[in-house]
Amino acid sequence: MPDRLEQVMGVGIIVLALVDMFATVLYARINMGPASKLLSRTIWWAFHRVAGLLPQGRQDLIFSFCGPVVVSAMVLNWAILLTLASALLIHPALGTGVVASDGPTPTDFVTALYAGGGSIAVVGASDFAPKTGAFRLLFLLNSVLGLSLISLALTYLMQVYNALQRRNTIARRIDALTNHTGDAAELVAGLGPQGRFSAGYTSLSSTADEVGSVTEAHHFYPLLFYFRFREEVYSVSRFSQVALDSVSLIKSGLRDEDAGWFKESAAVTQLWRAALVLLQTLTGHYLPGRAEASDDPTDQATEARWRGRYHLGLRRLRQAGIRTVEDEGAGAENYVALRAEWDRYVRVLGSALNFSVVEVDPVTTDPALVERRPDFRARLHSAG
Repeated sequence: MPDRLEQVMGVGIIVLALVDMFATVLYARINMGPASKLLSRTIWWAFHRVAGLLPQGRQDLIFSFCGPVVVSAMVLNWAILLTLASALLIHPALGTGVVASDGPTPTDFVTALYAGGGSIAVVGASDFAPKTGAFRLLFLLNSVLGLSLISLALTYLMQVYNALQRRNTIARRIDALTNHTGDAAELVAGLGPQGRFSAGYTSLSSTADEVGSVTEAHHFYPLLFYFRFREEVYSVSRFSQVALDSVSLIKSGLRDEDAGWFKESAAVTQLWRAALVLLQTLTGHYLPGRAEASDDPTDQATEARWRGRYHLGLRRLRQAGIRTVEDEGAGAENYVALRAEWDRYVRVLGSALNFSVVEVDPVTTDPALVERRPDFRARLHSAG
């Protein structure tokens, strides 16, 4: 390869590495640099392929390693790009601009990789030294880039795991509000037993704030998408489904005369918007076109399942002493219309994250779960 072309390629790779680091770490929108985006999606695809060859229990275990592998590969990729770029710049100058500290200077490319990697390391190797002003500047730039890489990587990793911990905490909070059932009706009933929603309004408002913060966390740290835990309660599709189903039941199932103020409240609207924007953001960025492709008219069997879920939800609310709409037929139609706005996003995201429909939406899929649940009034003398 001509020396000039080799060095031009080195400069191009350095620019690529810097752009990739800037777009992934410093540009706080749901985007990644070209190299990191390609790498992360390739790893995600590979995990899907490997998991598809294994039984369901093993699939969950395999996917739990995807996020850490993506993070590690991204940082390693930056280091490799900078090392390769330095080697391409140094290789033509071995023996002239860059020489060995002791003895004759080898001129092979492996030696250039060693010299380039040593110049990037915080504690650089002393085996090779620059002899011209241009290469002294290159070695200085490499040391600055190496230090910046380590600092950015460590800071970024800490923030990613902090955001992940907050996302999991929100998921656990919503699961606890459903009494660990994944049933939105259980959440709504717990917010307003005996029809007193004023007591649960604050809890709903804080939950809406937290769901909204998850969207911004994914904007700042796009790698969060690739962290998939074995427990379904941590699934974004699961807790978003609970949030949106809760609002759908509130809007379609509660009597205007008793809970009109609650149905019109900012907290209910905020919860709906926050969860829907979260789902639309993730599916639109990571799964482009899939939600739109599944936006077909709902078939009669699906609508029947939704209506069955609606009536089960209203029965649970009545057990909690909450007055529901008198015209359940009209309420069911309202519920179906509301659910049609978000159900496809939940299904697409849940499938992409390898969660079954039963794990994401247990009540709609298996209504018998509600039948086996103790009466809501058992809460009066029980904490479980």
